[in-house]
Amino acid sequence: MEYMIPKKVETIDVDIQRHELKYHHKRVAVTKEFTFDAAHHLHCYEGKCKSLHGHTYKLVITMSGFVNDIGIVVDFGDIKRIFNEEIKNKLDHRYLNEVLPNMNTTAENMIVWIWEQLDTKLQLEGVKEKGTRLESLTLYETPTSYAMVTREWMSDND
Repeated sequence: MEYMIPKKVETIDVDIQRHELKYHHKRVAVTKEFTFDAAHHLHCYEGKCKSLHGHTYKLVITMSGFVNDIGIVVDFGDIKRIFNEEIKNKLDHRYLNEVLPNMNTTAENMIVWIWEQLDTKLQLEGVKEKGTRLESLTLYETPTSYAMVTREWMSDND
């Protein structure tokens, strides 16, 4: 394969027309990952996690929707802003037992709370009206231990 320097950078309305920016009308998922640090302990648990300890949590957010007129489902910067406002600002470098609603601060409980926060924010910002929705969240407590939820599971009342 030969690598080449482009002779000319594309210019909108000259080399590519605006109507060509939206290539399709298919649902597409986009994913962004974030980390935050927090401390917690578990109640009614007989193991080392009953003691106060901390984690570097990793949250993987997957959203889906239909591309807009310029070919974007949701701007990665908007996902980052929403994460910062709704999750990071509330949980990063905090004692989770103190800042979350009354619950055992397990990854299983936290992931549902996180879904509720993000889903509500998407509703308030009018993103859901455009067909963009949360598809799944994965919350890593350690590099090998995580909890996840999907849109299907969060919609069911089983």
